[in-house]
Amino acid sequence: EATLDLAERRRIRSAIRELQRQELERDEEALASKRFRPERGSHRQDDKENWPRSRRLEEEQQAALAALSRQLEAITDVEELTKLLRAAGEYEERKLIRAAIRKLRAEEIEAAALAGNVQSSR
Repeated sequence: EATLDLAERRRIRSAIRELQRQELERDEEALASKRFRPERGSHRQDDKENWPRSRRLEEEQQAALAALSRQLEAITDVEELTKLLRAAGEYEERKLIRAAIRKLRAEEIEAAALAGNVQSSR
């Protein structure tokens, strides 16, 4: 804006655009290097302190899921399972309950199909 020469203004604007483009490329390269940086061994070293606790929590969760699985096998009512599904908070719990519901519905369909075959054969 300080110069009146239009050609010089064009060169200045062009240089500014080039600098902005280079800065954008540097930012993108920095972001890409951060995003795809391989994990370092120090991360595992930091987790060693928390490892026994997280391992114990994981084992407790697995035990709770196993108990839930045994409990679900005893339930034969889809409505009761649906109530449990609505009350469940954890993903793994909901996953087990949905599997139990699918299993019960498949058994109901199979029983109905067998009953239909028996009726049609008479």
